[in-house]
This record gives sequence, C-alpha cells and structure tokens, in this order.
Amino acid sequence: MTVFLCGFMGCGKTTTGKLAAKKLGCGFTDTDDLIVRTLEMSIPEIFEKKGEPFFRQTEAEIVKSLCGKSVCAACGGGAMLNPDTAKAVAESGGIIAYIDTPFETCYERISGDTNRPIVMRSTKEELENLYNQRREIYMKHATVRIDGSGSPNETAELIAAECRK
Repeated sequence: MTVFLCGFMGCGKTTTGKLAAKKLGCGFTDTDDLIVRTLEMSIPEIFEKKGEPFFRQTEAEIVKSLCGKSVCAACGGGAMLNPDTAKAVAESGGIIAYIDTPFETCYERISGDTNRPIVMRSTKEELENLYNQRREIYMKHATVRIDGSGSPNETAELIAAECRK
C-alpha cells in the first residue's frame, strides 16, 4: 500500500508520517528529501537556480516513482495540487491522506523557516490566503481527510486507521 500525506506546510506530514509508517508496518520517505538528494541541491537553491516550475516537475516525477511501493510518503505542500500527480496516485491504488491542520498551527511551525522559499517571501496574510486556496484542492484530491489538530501520535493513528479500512 502506498500512502501519500498531503497538506499545507507545517501540517505535520513528516512527523506523523514516520509514526504512521511504523503503525502500518511500511517504510517512510519524505519527497522533499528525495528531491534534495536527487538534485544534490537544497530546496532554496533549486527554487533560485532552476525555478519553482522545475521543482514542481521533479516533485511530480518523484511522487509517481513511489506509486505501487509499500511506503508512507510525506509530500511537499504543493505535490498534490497537481491534478496529474493526484490522478496517477489514484490510478495506482494509492491513498492520498490530507492532514487538515489549522492555519495558525501550521504558521507557528513554519514561521521563519529559511528552508521554505514560499514562507520566506510571503507575509502571514499571504500564507493564509495560500492555505485557504490549497485547502480546497487538497480536499478535492484526497482519498481521506485526517484531522491534524491532535498530537502527532493521535494523527498517525487516524491515518493508520483510515488506511486499514
């Protein structure tokens, strides 16, 4: 089973993903980490030198390469915004779990994070607008919606329970 965790930056994909993978007895990966290792550049460097469209294309290829594997994958905040990527996951039988965490919680976690180019170039209001725009798309592409307002362990248990259904 392939589980792709999606949601806004700071919603808890990596933290809860590691815990959910253990509960599901599968591996864990973070697509941002795979991109950094593949391109041998940090995310800010990729954005600066190659541009966001190149990053998004690489992200889509990485996600598609994981389809059909026994893994729980934390996707970057923009990965499941791409309808083609979401369709590829759905066609492979993968699960897209949207971690729905309140904006204020996400903002507390990402504020000032220099490894997030979008955060560094945006005001809180701009990020909240982006959060609201993306939320609708996450909901549309998700197989399941997970309440991300609890502890990481509680959220991981919700992910695991949904995946076992």
